[in-house]
Amino acid sequence: MSMKDSYKILGVDPGTNVLGYGIIEVTGKVLTVPAVGIIKLQHHKDHQTKLKEIYLQLQEIIETYLPTQLAIEAPFFGKNVQSMLKLGRAQGVAMAAAITMGLDIHEYAPKKIKMSVTGNGNASKEQVALMLQSMLKVKLKIKELDATDALAAAFTHYNQMSSPLAAKGNYKNWSSFAKANQHKVK
Repeated sequence: MSMKDSYKILGVDPGTNVLGYGIIEVTGKVLTVPAVGIIKLQHHKDHQTKLKEIYLQLQEIIETYLPTQLAIEAPFFGKNVQSMLKLGRAQGVAMAAAITMGLDIHEYAPKKIKMSVTGNGNASKEQVALMLQSMLKVKLKIKELDATDALAAAFTHYNQMSSPLAAKGNYKNWSSFAKANQHKVK
């Protein structure tokens, strides 16, 4: 089977206390979930050790499952600037681990991920998890919603890759797609 017919997407929900990950395997139009889980980091006392663990454990996950794409949730601006900086570092280390292993990197805003999975950019984490279970026909036993958020990032990337705009020419918007595909537009 060629790369186009079968590939894996690693989704990551970055965090410095708990990092979620989920893998979607795509074979033709069939989606399966070979792995979903969390990396617990709160027992590490210093931030540098947490970042090192993120790097090493994600590399191990990549070596085990051999994904070709990384879909990662972008940190969002909150009230606590220090928390955002820590999340940004966790995201950067996760991206560095993936780049080192040869993965293509794709970043998605939390609202875009929720919209892609539920149709509502303001959906709760629980709604995202329930919708993923239904769409992927898998029972997710993970209580930590960081894992299902990571799986949602992978699913969002799958949707992006499957859209007509991504199919030919990586169109930037509807007008560029319409211009290149006048025979398809009425």
